[in-house]
Amino acid sequence: MSNETKPKIDKSKEEWRAELTPEQFRVTREHGTERAFTGPNWDSKGDGVYRCICCNKPLFSSETKYDSGTGWPSFYEPVAPDAVSEHRDRSLFMVRTEVRCSDCDAHLGHVFKDGPAPTGLRYCMNGTAMRLDPEA
Repeated sequence: MSNETKPKIDKSKEEWRAELTPEQFRVTREHGTERAFTGPNWDSKGDGVYRCICCNKPLFSSETKYDSGTGWPSFYEPVAPDAVSEHRDRSLFMVRTEVRCSDCDAHLGHVFKDGPAPTGLRYCMNGTAMRLDPEA
């Protein structure tokens, strides 16, 4: 096992814009938020792994997804502790914890301390930032 960390994926705005739809770019690269009850997979019950739309990194398992009633895909934990990174978000006149993909820094959503057991956390994600991989 190596102690080396994998370098972050670093692309220009133009490169990301060429690879993503306009909505995916707005959400993941410009820290946007899709409207509740409109994004992909907010109500999906399918099995699999939710992967980053930008770099394909596994982020969340369908086994930890639950209906939070918010209109966004919600999970009580990531697929691995290092799958996501957390950052202080002081936008919109409030303090929240932003969640990003740990490999490419794509904005995924926010985490709140009002989720179910066993973690008590609610990872409230933008469905636009992820795709469900049923083969995983």
